[in-house]
Amino acid sequence: MRHGKDTYKLGRLTQHRWALFRNLLVALFRHERITTTEAKAKAVRGAAEHMITLAKREDLHARRQVLTMVPDAEVVGTLFDTIAARFSDRNGGYTRIIKTGRRPGDNAPMVILELVDRVEGGKARKDGAEKKEKAPKAEGGTAAKGKKKKDKAAAASA
Repeated sequence: MRHGKDTYKLGRLTQHRWALFRNLLVALFRHERITTTEAKAKAVRGAAEHMITLAKREDLHARRQVLTMVPDAEVVGTLFDTIAARFSDRNGGYTRIIKTGRRPGDNAPMVILELVDRVEGGKARKDGAEKKEKAPKAEGGTAAKGKKKKDKAAAASA
């Protein structure tokens, strides 16, 4: 039974675990979307939500509290200026976890941890995902590879 064991240890010492959380928080608030393992995402989700709640207060004490967990002044500035403003009318539930499958190396379950109101590529999302146009194929196709081999063979024989 797991009575009273409510923290995610992640097989790390306490200092290492908190350093991991700080790095994940900086990456999440900088890019607004990160890919990580399911256990790490679930462990850092509560800290991320708490940082956004503190940023919504917009006072000096809250900024200093956030700086203890997010040690990047530029990221803290964007958190207080843009991210907190986007979530001003929301009372929690700022993050979303989307399962993406398994990691090839060790079969660990991978997820995307993202902010709920994340802006897609600089533009707000409209009616779900927008269509992506297919880019023209590069000249590195199979026909080009065969031609390169023939050119090399001709150059070697000459």
